[in-house]
Amino acid sequence: MEIRAARPEDYDPIIAVVDEWWGRPIAASLPRLFFDHFHRTSLVATADGTLAGFLVGILSPSSAEDAYIHFVGVAPTARGTGVGRVLYERFFDLARADGRTRVGAITAPVNAGSIAFHQRMGFAVRGPVVGYDGPGKDMMVFSRAL
Repeated sequence: MEIRAARPEDYDPIIAVVDEWWGRPIAASLPRLFFDHFHRTSLVATADGTLAGFLVGILSPSSAEDAYIHFVGVAPTARGTGVGRVLYERFFDLARADGRTRVGAITAPVNAGSIAFHQRMGFAVRGPVVGYDGPGKDMMVFSRAL
Protein backbone atom coordinates (compact mmCIF):
# COMPACT_ATOMS: atom_id res chain seq x y z
CA MET A 1 0.00 0.00 0.00
CA GLU A 2 1.21 3.49 -0.80
CA ILE A 3 0.16 6.53 1.25
CA ARG A 4 0.78 9.96 -0.26
CA ALA A 5 -0.36 13.54 0.10
CA ALA A 6 -3.59 14.22 -1.74
CA ARG A 7 -3.59 16.33 -4.90
CA PRO A 8 -6.36 18.49 -6.37
CA GLU A 9 -6.78 15.99 -9.22
CA ASP A 10 -7.69 13.27 -6.70
CA TYR A 11 -11.11 14.85 -6.24
CA ASP A 12 -12.77 13.41 -9.35
CA PRO A 13 -11.92 9.74 -8.74
CA ILE A 14 -12.81 10.05 -5.05
CA ILE A 15 -16.13 11.83 -5.54
CA ALA A 16 -17.04 9.20 -8.14
CA VAL A 17 -17.00 6.43 -5.49
CA VAL A 18 -18.00 7.97 -2.15
CA ASP A 19 -21.75 7.38 -2.48
CA GLU A 20 -21.10 3.76 -3.44
CA TRP A 21 -18.60 3.29 -0.59
CA TRP A 22 -21.10 4.71 1.93
CA GLY A 23 -24.15 3.03 0.44
CA ARG A 24 -26.02 6.35 0.58
CA PRO A 25 -25.70 9.87 -0.85
CA ILE A 26 -22.78 11.52 0.95
CA ALA A 27 -20.90 13.37 -1.80
CA ALA A 28 -22.41 16.73 -0.81
CA SER A 29 -20.29 16.57 2.38
CA LEU A 30 -17.10 16.51 0.35
CA PRO A 31 -16.85 19.61 -1.85
CA ARG A 32 -13.90 20.12 -4.18
CA LEU A 33 -12.55 22.94 -2.00
CA PHE A 34 -11.03 20.38 0.38
CA PHE A 35 -8.82 19.01 -2.40
CA ASP A 36 -8.01 22.47 -3.75
CA HIS A 37 -7.12 24.04 -0.40
CA PHE A 38 -6.30 21.23 2.06
CA HIS A 39 -4.54 18.64 -0.10
CA ARG A 40 -1.23 19.19 1.72
CA THR A 41 -2.81 17.89 4.93
CA SER A 42 -4.96 15.21 3.29
CA LEU A 43 -3.91 11.70 2.30
CA VAL A 44 -4.62 9.11 -0.38
CA ALA A 45 -3.99 5.38 -0.07
CA THR A 46 -3.54 3.19 -3.13
CA ALA A 47 -2.94 -0.52 -3.50
CA ASP A 48 -1.62 -1.77 -6.83
CA GLY A 49 -2.53 1.58 -8.36
CA THR A 50 -6.16 1.38 -7.19
CA LEU A 51 -7.75 3.83 -4.75
CA ALA A 52 -7.96 2.07 -1.38
CA GLY A 53 -8.81 5.03 0.85
CA PHE A 54 -8.41 8.69 1.63
CA LEU A 55 -8.42 11.11 4.53
CA VAL A 56 -9.27 14.80 4.38
CA GLY A 57 -7.49 16.51 7.26
CA ILE A 58 -7.12 20.11 8.33
CA LEU A 59 -4.65 21.87 10.59
CA SER A 60 -6.87 24.43 12.25
CA PRO A 61 -6.07 27.97 11.13
CA SER A 62 -7.86 29.27 14.26
CA SER A 63 -6.33 27.09 16.98
CA ALA A 64 -2.61 26.24 16.90
CA GLU A 65 -3.26 23.15 19.07
CA ASP A 66 -5.94 21.55 16.94
CA ALA A 67 -6.18 19.39 13.86
CA TYR A 68 -9.40 18.03 12.42
CA ILE A 69 -10.30 15.01 10.33
CA HIS A 70 -13.18 16.00 8.10
CA PHE A 71 -13.76 12.93 5.97
CA VAL A 72 -12.29 9.45 5.67
CA GLY A 73 -13.17 6.73 3.23
CA VAL A 74 -11.93 3.18 2.77
CA ALA A 75 -12.89 1.07 -0.24
CA PRO A 76 -15.22 -1.76 0.75
CA THR A 77 -12.67 -4.27 -0.59
CA ALA A 78 -9.96 -2.77 1.65
CA ARG A 79 -11.92 -2.62 4.91
CA GLY A 80 -10.42 -4.59 7.75
CA THR A 81 -6.92 -4.41 6.26
CA GLY A 82 -5.66 -1.48 8.36
CA VAL A 83 -5.98 1.22 5.69
CA GLY A 84 -8.04 3.47 7.95
CA ARG A 85 -5.66 3.04 10.88
CA VAL A 86 -2.63 3.84 8.71
CA LEU A 87 -4.31 6.96 7.29
CA TYR A 88 -5.12 8.19 10.81
CA GLU A 89 -1.63 7.45 12.12
CA ARG A 90 -0.03 9.31 9.20
CA PHE A 91 -2.32 12.28 9.83
CA PHE A 92 -1.42 12.19 13.54
CA ASP A 93 2.27 12.32 12.54
CA LEU A 94 1.63 15.23 10.20
CA ALA A 95 -0.30 17.11 12.90
CA ARG A 96 2.38 16.46 15.56
CA ALA A 97 5.09 17.68 13.20
CA ASP A 98 3.17 20.97 12.98
CA GLY A 99 2.98 21.24 16.78
CA ARG A 100 -0.66 20.16 17.10
CA THR A 101 -1.66 18.45 20.34
CA ARG A 102 -5.30 17.47 19.64
CA VAL A 103 -7.25 15.90 16.81
CA GLY A 104 -11.01 16.11 16.47
CA ALA A 105 -13.67 14.56 14.27
CA ILE A 106 -17.44 14.07 14.21
CA THR A 107 -19.94 11.55 12.89
CA ALA A 108 -23.67 10.95 12.92
CA PRO A 109 -25.02 9.04 15.93
CA VAL A 110 -26.23 6.23 13.62
CA ASN A 111 -22.70 5.53 12.36
CA ALA A 112 -21.85 2.77 14.83
CA GLY A 113 -18.88 1.61 12.75
CA SER A 114 -17.25 5.03 12.87
CA ILE A 115 -17.90 5.42 16.59
CA ALA A 116 -16.30 2.03 17.31
CA PHE A 117 -13.33 2.80 15.04
CA HIS A 118 -12.66 6.13 16.77
CA GLN A 119 -12.85 4.47 20.17
CA ARG A 120 -10.30 1.85 19.04
CA MET A 121 -8.06 4.68 17.80
CA GLY A 122 -8.06 6.27 21.27
CA PHE A 123 -10.59 9.05 20.76
CA ALA A 124 -12.84 10.19 23.59
CA VAL A 125 -16.46 10.13 22.42
CA ARG A 126 -19.05 12.70 23.43
CA GLY A 127 -22.65 12.75 22.38
CA PRO A 128 -24.88 12.74 20.71
CA VAL A 129 -24.46 16.49 21.00
CA VAL A 130 -27.92 17.88 20.29
CA GLY A 131 -27.96 20.45 17.48
CA TYR A 132 -24.18 20.26 16.94
CA ASP A 133 -24.54 20.91 13.20
CA GLY A 134 -27.72 22.96 13.51
CA PRO A 135 -31.32 22.19 14.46
CA GLY A 136 -32.06 18.49 14.18
CA LYS A 137 -28.44 17.64 13.31
CA ASP A 138 -27.07 15.86 16.36
CA MET A 139 -23.50 14.57 16.10
CA MET A 140 -21.03 12.44 17.97
CA VAL A 141 -17.89 14.46 18.76
CA PHE A 142 -14.46 12.82 18.97
CA SER A 143 -11.30 14.20 20.55
CA ARG A 144 -7.86 12.66 20.91
CA ALA A 145 -4.68 14.01 22.45
CA LEU A 146 -1.54 13.56 20.37
